[in-house]
Amino acid sequence: MSFENFQNTHKLLYSYKYTWAPIEKGYNNRTLYVNVGTGEIHEKPVSAHMKEKFTGGKGFGLKLLWEATKPTTRWNDPDNEIVISMGPICGITQYSGTGKSLVVTISPQTDIPIDSNVGGFFGPFLKFAGFDSLEIQGKADKDVIVYIDETRELIEIYEAGDESSDSHLMAEYLTETLASGEKDRLNVSVVSAGTAADNSLIGMLNFSFFDSKRKLVRLKQAGRGGIGTVLRDKKIKAIVAHSKGVTGNRNGVIDLQAIMERGKKFNREMRELDDKQCEMRSKGTAHLTLVMNDYDLLPVNNFKFGSHPDAVKISGDVWKTFFTQGVPDGCWIGCNMACAKGVDNYELRSGPYKGSKVIVDGPEYESTSSLGSIAGIFNPDFTIESNFYCDTYGICTISYGTLLGFVMECFENGILNEERTSGLKLNFGNADSAMELLHMISRGEGFGKIAGQGVHKMKEIFAANGWGDPKFMQDIGMENKGLEYSQYVSKESLAQQGGYAMTNKGPQHDEAWLIFMDMVNNQIPTFEKKAEALHYFPMFRTWFGLQGLCKLPWNDVEPEDNHTHAEPGKVPEHVDNYVAIYQAVTGNEFSKEELLRQSERVYNFQRIFDIRLGKGLRANDAQPYRAAGPVTEEEYLSRQERYDGQLFELIGKDPSAMTLGEKMAATRAYREDRYEQLLDAVYARRGWNKNGVPTLAHLKNLGMDLPEVLEVVTPLQ
Repeated sequence: MSFENFQNTHKLLYSYKYTWAPIEKGYNNRTLYVNVGTGEIHEKPVSAHMKEKFTGGKGFGLKLLWEATKPTTRWNDPDNEIVISMGPICGITQYSGTGKSLVVTISPQTDIPIDSNVGGFFGPFLKFAGFDSLEIQGKADKDVIVYIDETRELIEIYEAGDESSDSHLMAEYLTETLASGEKDRLNVSVVSAGTAADNSLIGMLNFSFFDSKRKLVRLKQAGRGGIGTVLRDKKIKAIVAHSKGVTGNRNGVIDLQAIMERGKKFNREMRELDDKQCEMRSKGTAHLTLVMNDYDLLPVNNFKFGSHPDAVKISGDVWKTFFTQGVPDGCWIGCNMACAKGVDNYELRSGPYKGSKVIVDGPEYESTSSLGSIAGIFNPDFTIESNFYCDTYGICTISYGTLLGFVMECFENGILNEERTSGLKLNFGNADSAMELLHMISRGEGFGKIAGQGVHKMKEIFAANGWGDPKFMQDIGMENKGLEYSQYVSKESLAQQGGYAMTNKGPQHDEAWLIFMDMVNNQIPTFEKKAEALHYFPMFRTWFGLQGLCKLPWNDVEPEDNHTHAEPGKVPEHVDNYVAIYQAVTGNEFSKEELLRQSERVYNFQRIFDIRLGKGLRANDAQPYRAAGPVTEEEYLSRQERYDGQLFELIGKDPSAMTLGEKMAATRAYREDRYEQLLDAVYARRGWNKNGVPTLAHLKNLGMDLPEVLEVVTPLQ
């Protein structure tokens, strides 16, 4: 099918002609606004003030979303937006991990801004087309496709046709249709969400990229917070970016040679050290599975346990046998991490595509747990197949897995039964029922309609129906702020508990992954050191989202002498790389200190955005007790030696003189008090008051004492 045929079968609703201009020092200095309800399309200038205060990427997304919405805006209001932004470094091809986009919207799960970091080619192509951000607002009357075409310098909105909305078919169809020839397929990228995003709150976005070695369209995910649900609520079937192509310096950088030098050095590290360290090029992030199991950190049976004898069945070595080897698996051109592994020619055993042979992207570590151990399932075929269906249906794998663990524990405790689950036996380990539940969520049928609401709303529904004890469900329901936990057991790492529950958007590990520093290596033993880590690492990781960067090249391979540095956890040589690259792209003077200040400005703005929408306070940073300690007797007894030892050594009680109930109560009181002390320490370090509100003095110091910000926080000082 050709573009001419596409035009003949898809009615053009709105069109906007723009004039392309080259990128200067990493910026286009304009953004694109598209309203799919009214058809309004226009450009907005990016001011020096906007770059100074918000930098790019997530910062631009939050600023534009703030300006477009009101304190009363909810996720399914027409004025809610999906904003896709990149950042000045995004799009260069001379250093690994530079193809990321940041997607921001008001989440249907949390009712506050969610941000999700995603690979694929769409972000760089949108940037090359001429824009630093894309704002999508309004609601269409019928399904539409938004087409951003650099080759014709046109923005168009078409009425969608009868093509399947499931992402693997949608991305393939639009790539083949809109490319001007076989070679041009590399220049088309599609954003879509599948059928489950129509019927659940956990919908996610797929960003496509054309794998030139396999000659296949592949997908990367903006997974968290229900962004795909927002896309489908706006009746957007797809957004397409069509680029003229990728050349050496499309970002208009100041010093390309400096970037190339840093890139060559990093590439050498990957070649020489990856096989000794994380094996990213052969196993991707799935190499972590057995490591997590060995340290009691792998979620098993809804985070009750941290290890299982059958974890060897989903180890990195097992995944290596499934992944196609020897191909440059990068999700952006020039990335030598090659961690976007794939399972080729996988024959599906269930669902609407049964019998089809497909490529399955991943599974990554998060999916080996969320689509496996968290449900007590240790079957690689289940993980691969459910990974495929989550992707094409548009379901966040992390949210699905965590809600599945919750549902299964509820089933085993009598809160749910077959009558309530539409006939499904949802006990731990039941892979067939877990797969069928996934298909039911996509169809919006029976219990699938309830499960697709996520853990937070299921707790409310189950309690309202009188099915179970609300306190028990609160303890075992692994969500915070409405977002499901990602896949690490945090019980023995107080810092990681904070790294999850103190996040602005909800418990996602991309802000602060501190388990090894805290639990394994005991590098941050005091509250003061934990608070410093929970300041530095979220701010440093936020910076990746401002620039359009992937975090994996930062610390998933380290220089050989990294251990000799005073702060090896920060990987100082790689931090220096990023400082040098930012300077080389923008020409601006820059330092490690200014890097953190860029992040602090945006991080505090997001906190205040949460407050503006009615959250963002201390009460919202509370965690479910399952994240901190043993909820059930079975849990306590599974680690009795550890817990009894802590009672004696840390709490000063003699466990031999206590009943099991008394031991559990004392353990809980101690752990909950420690978390409250951590909140105090972290808030103080971040410049927030005891209620979690940024102080006026801190905002002034950051230069973020903007009138609209002060209007929100001044009454709370």
